[in-house]
Amino acid sequence: MSEALNYLPLFLVVATFVSGVLWGHDRMARRPKRLAAAAALDERTPLAARGPNYEAARAALLAEPAAMEWGGSFFPLLALVLVVRSFLFEPFVIPSGSMLPTLQVGDYILVNKYRYGLRLPVLGTKVLAVGEPARGDVMVFYPPHLDSYYIKRVIGLPGDRVRYDNRELFINGERVALEALGAGEEGLRRFVETLGVVKHEIQYEPGRLRRPQEWRVPADAFLVFGDNRDRSADSRSWGYVPEANVIGQAVAIWMHKAPGLALPRFHRNGAIE
Repeated sequence: MSEALNYLPLFLVVATFVSGVLWGHDRMARRPKRLAAAAALDERTPLAARGPNYEAARAALLAEPAAMEWGGSFFPLLALVLVVRSFLFEPFVIPSGSMLPTLQVGDYILVNKYRYGLRLPVLGTKVLAVGEPARGDVMVFYPPHLDSYYIKRVIGLPGDRVRYDNRELFINGERVALEALGAGEEGLRRFVETLGVVKHEIQYEPGRLRRPQEWRVPADAFLVFGDNRDRSADSRSWGYVPEANVIGQAVAIWMHKAPGLALPRFHRNGAIE
């Protein structure tokens, strides 16, 4: 998965800050003055004289300026969206086939951002350590060479020795188990791969071989592959994912919409393995 520069977090922070300042200024400074002016009008206007003109004058005194009304209306919603999106869950859409067959183009997924610790929006600084990526996780992150979202599977953890030779994967000297499933779409060969406690499907392109590669994963970094092993730009081509670039764990598909004018469907809903 990738996206162009993502300015939404910055927009949310700025919009929440501006609307919050407007809302707070109105509640603490301007609203008390409006209430006091309305109370003064009540005191100097006898009950018998309170007709349509009085009601109109009182309503004018209590009316919120448009900017303050905007701040009061949008601040709670923007604050809620900012908190949920920054610290709990964020939706993403899959635009490429690098994670086939696990994730298809048009899958709408939820990413758990709390799973790997709380980070400040925009800055990305971790302020609370909660957990770390585990081998087999489907992880969303920024690759080291692009300011774009990517999604791949965690293969190597800090300190791991990983070797990838003729489509066989070895982690710390042990061969990763593969169970053949037969041919998939476009004649691709499909397997069930077992990474620790995670079993998931991957696929290879027959007749296409890669040169043997070997890595020693450094501290505070991760090695990631796409499940569509021969059609994925991942750590095999651009290197490790720094821990500071991690965004969260993809945990569920909540909707699928094929490209074009197709209607949304929910037949793929479920947890991501």
